[in-house]
Amino acid sequence: MQCHIHPHAEDSWKKSVHHNNESGVVTDCSACHLPPKGTARHLLAKAKTGMKDVWSYLTKDSGEIDFASKKELEYAQKIVYNESCVKCHQNLFPKNLSDDGISAHLYYEENAEKLNLQCINCHLDVGHYNPNYKHEKMGAAPIDTSGVVYSEPTKVTAFEDFTETIPTTRSSIRMVAIPGGTFAMGSDKDDSYSAADEYPKHNVTVSPFFMAEVEVTWDQYWAFYVQTMSEGRTSPDKIYANNSRPDVDAISGPTPPFGAPDQGWGMGSRPAITMTHYAAQTYCQWLSLKTGKKYRLPTEAEWEYAARGGSETAYFFEGTPRKYTNEGFLKRFMGPDTTVINGYVVYANNSKARTAEPTKVKPNPFGLKNMLGNVMEYCQDWYAEDAYAQVPDGTVDPKGPASGTHYVVRGGCYLDDAKDVRCAARAHSDYEKWLKTDPQNPKSIWWLSDMKGIGFRVVCEVPADVKVK
Repeated sequence: MQCHIHPHAEDSWKKSVHHNNESGVVTDCSACHLPPKGTARHLLAKAKTGMKDVWSYLTKDSGEIDFASKKELEYAQKIVYNESCVKCHQNLFPKNLSDDGISAHLYYEENAEKLNLQCINCHLDVGHYNPNYKHEKMGAAPIDTSGVVYSEPTKVTAFEDFTETIPTTRSSIRMVAIPGGTFAMGSDKDDSYSAADEYPKHNVTVSPFFMAEVEVTWDQYWAFYVQTMSEGRTSPDKIYANNSRPDVDAISGPTPPFGAPDQGWGMGSRPAITMTHYAAQTYCQWLSLKTGKKYRLPTEAEWEYAARGGSETAYFFEGTPRKYTNEGFLKRFMGPDTTVINGYVVYANNSKARTAEPTKVKPNPFGLKNMLGNVMEYCQDWYAEDAYAQVPDGTVDPKGPASGTHYVVRGGCYLDDAKDVRCAARAHSDYEKWLKTDPQNPKSIWWLSDMKGIGFRVVCEVPADVKVK
C-alpha cells in the first residue's frame, strides 16, 4: 500500500471477506492482482504493474483519477487474474453453498474454458467490500410509497406533449409529440467512422408519434414489476404463450433478478437496465393494457428520426466524431475537445463507468434526453446488416426485416467512445454474450447477467380520434 494513492481501496479491502472472515485467513493485494507466484506470468505482470505505477506517479495528478470507474467490473477484469482465484478456491462447493450457488458453480466448471468466464464476474465485492453489491436474489422491489396513486390514464385530445399517468400506480411518463417528416436515414460511405451496416443512405418518411422524454426509469419499471412479477421458474414457453394471447388481461412479468440490477449506482430516475428485449416488449404490453393506448418500442426509423431532431449531421449538436473521439495518436497526449458533447451525451469520457440521471444532459431539438449515450435502447426491428439495402427509397414507416436472430439497439452507452454514439450508429443484441454467466437452462427471458448498458424507451401511437395538424 506504500506504492498506492487510494487509501479507500485498503479500507474496503479490510471490510471484505478476503480480510474480514471467520477463518482468520487474510488475502493480500498481490494474491488477486497478480498471477500465482512461481509462474512466468507472475514476474511479467509484476514488472508491468511496477512500471505502470512509476509512470503514473511521475505523470498523473492523483486528484484527477476517476476512482469510481476503477470499482466497476469492466476495470476489475483487467487487473484480477482468474488463475489466482482458482488457486485459492479449489473447492467451489463448500457445505453452506445454496442450491443456486451449486448450479452456478457447476455451470462455471463445465463452461469456464469455452466461455472464458472469470470468478470476478459474480464476486466483484469479495476483495473490496461494497455495501450496494448484492450476490443473491432480490427481495422486495424498491417501490416509492410516497405520492398519489393514479386512478385513471391521461386523456389525450390533441397532438401535443402530455404526461401519462398509469392507473393503480404512482408512476407517470412524460411523452413528447414528435411531428412526422421525411429524413435521410443512415450514412454516406465517405462519412468518417461510418460502418457498412449504415449504407446505403436512403430517404424515409415517418408518421407522427409520441416518444418518452427519457428512457424507462427504475421507478417506472418497478411499478410494472410489482404488478406482474412471476415467482419461481415458470417455463419460458408457457410465459410466451400466456402473454401472446390476444385476449390476455393479466400479464406474466419478470422473475426476481439476481443481485442488484442497478449495480449499486442508484435507482429512481436512472434508466432501468439489464432487461431483455422480451421484458421491454412485455412492459409495453402492460402499459398498453393499463392506459388503453398503444405503447410499443420504437421502430429503428422512428428512433433515428427522433434522435436527429431535424439535423442531418453525425450528432444533433455541433461537432464531428473526429473532434470528439479518443482515437488518434495525438489524442493520447492532448485528449479530445469535449466541451460541447459533454452537455448532451453520457459516454466514456464523462460517465465514470455508470449510468446517469436525466438531469445531467440537455435535450435534443425535439425535447428528448439521452437519445445518444447513457444506455443503448432497444428498437422493435430485427437486425440485419443489409437492412437498408432492402428498403426502397421513400418508404413510409419501414418496419425492418420480417425475422432475424438479433434485435436492433441504438444510441450507444456510457462506456462508448464518441464515434459510437452518432445518430446513425447501429448495433444489435447479443444474448450469447449478454447471458454468458447465467447458469439457468433455459436462460432467463427477463434479465441479462452480462450487459449493464442496455435499456429502452417507449413510443405511443397517436389515438385514432386525435387530429394531427
